[in-house]
Amino acid sequence: MTSRVEHTDVGAYALGLLEEDDKRAFEAHLYVCPACRAELQDLAGVAMALDGLGPLEDEPPVRRAGTRSEPHGDARGDTRGDTRGEAEVVDLMRRRRAADRRTRRGTVVIGLAAAVTLVAGGLTVGMQLSGGMSATQVATGQDPHMGPAEQFYADGSPVAGVGVGGVNGGLVVESKAWGTHAALRLAGVKGPLECELVSVSKAGVRRVMTGWSVPPAGYGVPGQPQPLYMHGGSPSPLAEIDRFEVVTTTGKKLLTVEV
Repeated sequence: MTSRVEHTDVGAYALGLLEEDDKRAFEAHLYVCPACRAELQDLAGVAMALDGLGPLEDEPPVRRAGTRSEPHGDARGDTRGDTRGEAEVVDLMRRRRAADRRTRRGTVVIGLAAAVTLVAGGLTVGMQLSGGMSATQVATGQDPHMGPAEQFYADGSPVAGVGVGGVNGGLVVESKAWGTHAALRLAGVKGPLECELVSVSKAGVRRVMTGWSVPPAGYGVPGQPQPLYMHGGSPSPLAEIDRFEVVTTTGKKLLTVEV
């Protein structure tokens, strides 16, 4: 993975198999990839289960009670050759038995690693084997219950907007090489409505950044207290933007955010 970060490296990262440089690169990738963060959250329990498999040790030879080794020498009573031969056979059997155990353990580990790979490919692990903080929270410091737009809004410095008719909300904006990225929080709105987030440049150029439908229950109102969080992008540079507006498709302005 030294040339580039792969999404399929989630399983290897969870198992601690990445080299140090690759590990640092993948941790940086986690900050900008919600999909990998979600997969790492699912893999936390499996990785801990693999950690529980300790090293194998050879079992000591078992001697049955009441028995002892009887040398079988030749007619002259020389038993050294037979004793050496028996010791070699016993040692060979012990090494063969240990190899068989290592093979069986390797099969188990490969099977569990295959399960990790399937999860990294899109399946879901339906159980959590540990409590406390998740692997995602430790690696990224982010709340796994937040969506990308809500997380970006929570981590930023929101600019409050001025709403009409009880509508309220705000924006977190950042300048990008391609233009302007924004995360919107909107509350106090009831549907059904179709809305758009629009950037308005200082020259008056309007750019639709994103759009959505408001269901009849609405957002951030009694009976539906959760606000709406949305991402959006504008090709206009942030330095050239005068304000942002949330408007309906019928032209009604719901929220204005001055920047």
